[in-house]
Amino acid sequence: MPSLSLLRQGNPLAEPRRQVELLESSGASSVPPFAAMLAEHGLAPLCAEEVRTLQINVGKLCNQTCAHCHVDAGPDRREIMSRETMQECLEALRRAPIPTVDLTGGAPELNPHFRWFVEELRRLGRQVIDRCNLTILTVPGQADLAEFLARHEVEVIASLPCYLEENCDRQRGAGVFQRSLEALRRLNGVGYGHPGSPLRLHLVYNPIGPSLPPDQERLEAAYREQLRTRYGIEFHRLYTITNMPISRFLDDLWRTGRYDDYMQLLATAFNPRAVAGVMCRTALSVDWQGRLYDCDFNQMLDLPVNGELPQHIRDFRPELFAHRTIVTGRHCYGCTAGAGSSCQGALLAGPPR
Repeated sequence: MPSLSLLRQGNPLAEPRRQVELLESSGASSVPPFAAMLAEHGLAPLCAEEVRTLQINVGKLCNQTCAHCHVDAGPDRREIMSRETMQECLEALRRAPIPTVDLTGGAPELNPHFRWFVEELRRLGRQVIDRCNLTILTVPGQADLAEFLARHEVEVIASLPCYLEENCDRQRGAGVFQRSLEALRRLNGVGYGHPGSPLRLHLVYNPIGPSLPPDQERLEAAYREQLRTRYGIEFHRLYTITNMPISRFLDDLWRTGRYDDYMQLLATAFNPRAVAGVMCRTALSVDWQGRLYDCDFNQMLDLPVNGELPQHIRDFRPELFAHRTIVTGRHCYGCTAGAGSSCQGALLAGPPR
């Protein structure tokens, strides 16, 4: 039985304001503000380029309650993007030549309008990414999900934090690993993940505890050998993502007394070369109510785009958001530590410093 979200537990850290207070508190006094670190390395404040990816969170409802989830998603969450707000997203895309739409959640597939939305996005000629937790393919009512995604050539980016069952289940819940394998076989069965296939299937790794991800290329090779040899599973790429000190992971760090050490780890591993590739430079995030943020992490901390800009997708104009100043905080160290981290994995080749 999945555990309750922080929100349903009544945990103070379910409130974004409390998370921001903790991140900016004296508890991390040894970690300078992110803007100060940029200046120390002779870097200008973060500014965006043109928006090339619209990342849309279609709701916080999920069939899992993962220990690391920065969204605090779960079966007990009821925030769901309405069809009306999806229509406003479509109207915004008609006004803007944004090539990629990245759908996330929760489990985005649990939004009752998910399939309609995918069909409409594909009619607009946009590349569509589905951030999939894999086990959603095995729940009642989703038996044909793999076929639907393949029919519309949706790129699948799927969470699989380890190729070892014990480690995966420790982070994501009992039985998740075996159900994930079943889902991967279904995706492989309709053409996803095979060498040369246009149906792209990528996996996502994030550390179980408060450490930086290992070298992405070497870990990808290990994943490929283990999944292919043991289970006959094929995939295209592995993305390594750093755990962000937000929501459930932040709560775990705080409860176990590891918060200061982890923030110090991130700051010490700050890599100025990673700054140029952070995802907020070319992406814009939309929450389930249509509000706008520089990235998915800012969204979960309720740090909207700067107040000089429109705050809702219905008012989006691409020329206003290119070259905008990006809202930053100490959590931004998570994207610039070591080899860097983004929704597309490591930003730089080679192992973290």
